[in-house]
Amino acid sequence: MPISPPPGRPMLFARGIIPAIAGSLLAIAAPVYAQQESQQNSQQSGQRDDDESETATTSTQFTPLDITQTTRSSSERDVTAEGSSGSGTDKINRATSSNDAKRPEPKLSEFEQFLASMAGRKVSRFGADLLVPSATDYSVPSALVIPPDYPIGVGDVIAINLTGSVVGSAEFPVDANGRIFLPNIGEVSLIGVRYRDLKRHVSQAIGAQYRGYDVSVSIKKLHGIRVFVTGFAQQPGVYTVNSLSTLLGALIAAGGPNAGGSLRSVKLYRNGQEVQDFDLYDILRKGDRSRDPILRNEDVLFVPPVGKQVAVIGSANEEAIYELRGQETLEDLLAYAGGPNQLADPDRVILYRLADRDSIGSRELPRAQLALSPAEGGDVLQILAKGSLARPIEKQSVLVRLEGEVQRPGNYFVAPGTSVGEVVRLAGGFTSRAFVYGTVFSRATVREQQRESFRAAVEQLEQMVNAAALTGYASQSQPDREAQLASARALLQRMRSAEPDGRLVMDIAPTATALPETVVLENNDRIIVPPRVDTVGVFGAVYRPASFLLEPALTGKVKDYLESAGGVQRSADKGAIFVVHANGAVETKRRGALNATALPGDVLFVPVRTQSSTLLAKIKDITQIIFQAGIGAAALAAIK
Repeated sequence: MPISPPPGRPMLFARGIIPAIAGSLLAIAAPVYAQQESQQNSQQSGQRDDDESETATTSTQFTPLDITQTTRSSSERDVTAEGSSGSGTDKINRATSSNDAKRPEPKLSEFEQFLASMAGRKVSRFGADLLVPSATDYSVPSALVIPPDYPIGVGDVIAINLTGSVVGSAEFPVDANGRIFLPNIGEVSLIGVRYRDLKRHVSQAIGAQYRGYDVSVSIKKLHGIRVFVTGFAQQPGVYTVNSLSTLLGALIAAGGPNAGGSLRSVKLYRNGQEVQDFDLYDILRKGDRSRDPILRNEDVLFVPPVGKQVAVIGSANEEAIYELRGQETLEDLLAYAGGPNQLADPDRVILYRLADRDSIGSRELPRAQLALSPAEGGDVLQILAKGSLARPIEKQSVLVRLEGEVQRPGNYFVAPGTSVGEVVRLAGGFTSRAFVYGTVFSRATVREQQRESFRAAVEQLEQMVNAAALTGYASQSQPDREAQLASARALLQRMRSAEPDGRLVMDIAPTATALPETVVLENNDRIIVPPRVDTVGVFGAVYRPASFLLEPALTGKVKDYLESAGGVQRSADKGAIFVVHANGAVETKRRGALNATALPGDVLFVPVRTQSSTLLAKIKDITQIIFQAGIGAAALAAIK
């Protein structure tokens, strides 16, 4: 640009600027990296002082340095900008870098391999596709606002433009002593000067020689700083970045954490001290960069080993592998996956836990329980789709849950028409400890029918209690009636909270080694195979309720074990004695239960005799029938 003062004005400053421009261009002719032009215009005339905010446009290409090579001077490590503006479009020229070369596909971690074998497909690690070298533009945005408190540093290049009484423009690098040299003015120290004070500081120096001018001051280039990326990064090494680069930008330059590196705890060390523990999920999932610190020269970024990993698969918004931090719950895990998608059944969540692999295999959890369940490393949360949206009923797969003494317990999707025996074979068969005769086979549709019948019966009993409260019993005193009503209401309250077991009694021989082939599975059936027992339980109105080992020396009759329990008490209802077999079948005394051969897992129950003339007795009689018919062995287990 030709520089000439108005007529009558001295040319001292103008003459000095011409060689200064050439010197400045030579000083910046060998940039470390090419980046978009950065212009920070701040207008100030004469003695006016203005605090307008400034914007620099930068786009940095990061290149890893060899730790063994000699460190370059600060002027050589400037992060420079070269750009042109035409038709409103800025052209960005980047230096060729080894980062541009295609890298090999990252190796799968052991957990990723385990999950792929389990789900039958590859499930990616969350965030791995966002923190890659090709995301350089993301690491340094094209419009970067220089903060007002930014300290001018060695290697920054200050652009000065003069109009008015003096016309000219030039760029001045900050030397190793923190100064710039202005022709005909001299050295101007910028040590300790913040960006918000830069224009005033320069204007005061020029104002010592000239009057009636307008000055525009901008930061043409930001100086470079050296940072170290260490630990479990894709490309650990030494990197030169601009002085406004952040932890996230440098980490992306290094390719992000590798398969064994943590996304939840990237540490920043400065002068040997940890100054930041950055959770990348804050920005990847929440969009929050408030804790992303600006780096300083010689900072060290350390990527520690990955923490506990979990996965969400199925009908979630983002099926992926996630990393835990702190005491996070299964609900937090589902939130990272964006929650269930539109096809998901919001109440059907299956948890696969490593600790359960050799026992129950998996468990179905109600959605409300997720917030109360701490997540554990290796957890896999499967969100099931709504069954009505899958396929026609005759073509739907049947979901069956196998628990207990089978070789491979867990959830199984089987074809319609599959039998109980066939699904056990799919699970590898029974273990050596399996008690096939005691298999509990529960069905959701049966449980719902039992629940509805149970609810109706409880409502009838409530009506009976309410009617008795109004009419009373003539043969009873007022205190007795009130006591019985209170007891009856307490019994009804317990009945309301009782849950039917939905058990189907299968015709199985006590010595059976397989389940029936004639029983066809339905969706959500549950099969529990207990370990073998060699006991007979005797409970209720006996003198010594207990479980007794099967004794070959005895005659093998049920009544022998009743005698072992001390016999029945005087309050016992001998005519109502019944036996519940391990397969769920019930046998009463009237049908010869006491003279029958005792079987492993039998439970004999002796009810208490009640006076049927009282309200409480009637309710107890009806309740006993309801519990036997609708609750079955589950109620007897509670009695034990």
